[in-house]
Amino acid sequence: MALPDRFERYELKYRLPQAQYERLLTALTPHLQPDRYFRSTIASLYYDTPDHRLIRRSLEHPVYKEKLRLRSYGPAAESDPVFVELKKKYDHVVYKRRITMPLAAATAFLAGGPAADTQISREITYFRDFYPQLAPSMLLMYDREAYVAKSDPSLRITFDHRVRYRTTALALHDVESGTLLLPNECLLEVKTGAALPLWLLRIFEQEKLYRTSFSKYGTAFLQTASEGGQHP
Repeated sequence: MALPDRFERYELKYRLPQAQYERLLTALTPHLQPDRYFRSTIASLYYDTPDHRLIRRSLEHPVYKEKLRLRSYGPAAESDPVFVELKKKYDHVVYKRRITMPLAAATAFLAGGPAADTQISREITYFRDFYPQLAPSMLLMYDREAYVAKSDPSLRITFDHRVRYRTTALALHDVESGTLLLPNECLLEVKTGAALPLWLLRIFEQEKLYRTSFSKYGTAFLQTASEGGQHP
C-alpha cells in the first residue's frame, strides 16, 4: 500500500448521526470520488507509558502533543506489513511520520529493537527512548469510507463507522471485537493542507455542521477510566 511516509495537514472533525451522514453524503457525492483505498478497516494500536502519560498530556489540550501507534489496514499477521506512526500536532497542524515493517519486526522495534537507519526511524527511536516503559495501551478500530475531491485530490474526506476499542487482547489479527465508542454515530474528517472550498463550506452550513475537538484514543481512555471508577 503506497502511502506517504510523511505529511503535514489540517484535520477537521465532525460527529454525525446516521441520518445526517446519509443526507450529507448525498449532497457531497457530486463533488467527490472514491479514494483508491475506498473502504477499509483501520486498526491503531496506541503505545503509552504505564501511567498513561501521553494521553493524559493530550487531554490537557496543549499547543504541542504527540502519539505513537502501530497501524494496520485490516487484520495483520506477524509477517504482514504495518505502519509505525509518530503523530504530532502543533498549533492545529498535524504532522505524521511513518515507516513500514512486518508486524513482528515493528513490535520488536517498539520494544527497543533496531530498524533500518532513516531520518524517520531516528525520529521514532528518539521518541521511543524518551518515554520509558512504552507498551501497547489501547487498540482502536473503525470501518473507513474515504473520498477525495474531484477538483482537488489533496482534499480528503473520510467517514469512520463503528468506532470501537479494547484495552485487552491487544493483537492486530482481530480487528472486529471491541466496545463501541460512538453508538449510532460516525466521525467525519476533512483532511487538507489549504482552506476549505466554497462548495464544501456551503454544504456544511446547510447541514449546520460544527467542528468538534475529538480524539478517539482520548475519548476511549476517558470512557474506560469512568467505567472503571478511575480518575483520568
